[in-house]
Amino acid sequence: MPALGCLLLGLLGPTLSDSPAFAAAREAMVSKYLEPEGIADKRVLASMRATPRHEFVRPPLRSQAYHDRALDIGHKQTISPPFIVAYMTQTLEVQPHHKVLEIGTGSGYQAAVLAPLCRDVYSIEIVEPLARSAASALRKLGYENVHTKHGDGYAGWPEHAPFDRIIVTCSPEDVPRPLVDQLAEGGRLLIPLGQRYQQVFYLYEKRDGELVETELVPTLFVPMTGRSEDLRDVQPDGTKPELRNGSFETMLAEDRPAGWHYQRNLTPIDDAADGRRAIRLRVTEPGEMAQCLQGLALDGRRVRSVAVSAAVRGDDIRTSPGQSPPNIAITFFDSRRLITGRASLGAIRHAGSDWRTIRRTVPIPRTTREAIVSISMNGSVGTLDFDALELTAAE
Repeated sequence: MPALGCLLLGLLGPTLSDSPAFAAAREAMVSKYLEPEGIADKRVLASMRATPRHEFVRPPLRSQAYHDRALDIGHKQTISPPFIVAYMTQTLEVQPHHKVLEIGTGSGYQAAVLAPLCRDVYSIEIVEPLARSAASALRKLGYENVHTKHGDGYAGWPEHAPFDRIIVTCSPEDVPRPLVDQLAEGGRLLIPLGQRYQQVFYLYEKRDGELVETELVPTLFVPMTGRSEDLRDVQPDGTKPELRNGSFETMLAEDRPAGWHYQRNLTPIDDAADGRRAIRLRVTEPGEMAQCLQGLALDGRRVRSVAVSAAVRGDDIRTSPGQSPPNIAITFFDSRRLITGRASLGAIRHAGSDWRTIRRTVPIPRTTREAIVSISMNGSVGTLDFDALELTAAE
């Protein structure tokens, strides 16, 4: 195990461009975004504290490296937020003797987090420039037990199979058969499945040659690159934008509303404005995260504006200096997944104890091809209930 030993020694000290400021930022990332959200595995937390995420993002974005957000890495791809990386790693329960296959190298950050936790990581990336840059970054940082290649991840890496763990960081509609065949008996496979903007994490365990499925939480990964994306059975229609489960009636495991990902401090309630359920966001400490998001296709060439409405109700909302009031916001992205604009239904400062409806017609930048709708407390303190969210193309 000499390579792993070198890795662990490396994780105890600064990396090539590390600094006390980056180390402090990683510690803050863990204490603010990971531990409060249920990441408790000490080995995973140690790897998150040590892995230099700033080495895997583009230099102009390094100041944002330890914020809990996806960042553009080029070629229509992003580096996953730290919480998603930690959540996937913890769910897999990786052990030191394991051999792990990763589908979708991207920046190389997920592989770097896995590296000190297992024997070997085999990682495949279909976008050749990303495969090259990730391999270069991992090699420079001394991750000798990470092996990368450019190719179709859904074909797996048969010459190194079987794998004890398989982690998929792109979102097919079904589990690719080669990955099932290459998973070791008793092994675990974690994969986001679903339509392009409606995905759910599923954990599979191989027992007697068959996969046993556990449904986990909603998520959203960027569109895949290549033929698999083009051959989806269900393709999104950017000319008919809509929100799924806007009245929060459909629930998944752990009382998580279907269709909404990146949920924080969110609780379903039975006292609804529409139907049987609504959601409640509650924050007791300034700056604490409370939110949920949903992605959708939105073609600005055909849809010039959208009508957005929601029922809201609140109690004791207080916004501290440096924080923003709660709101429902829309972020627009172009074909390269770069932000083209933002809009909001307006700050929610005094919602009142009875349900009321807020609505607004929002113009769409012509370059928009997709959008993310977010419901967020934005760090403000208090309780806000939301229900009956609707988004439609305006006449």
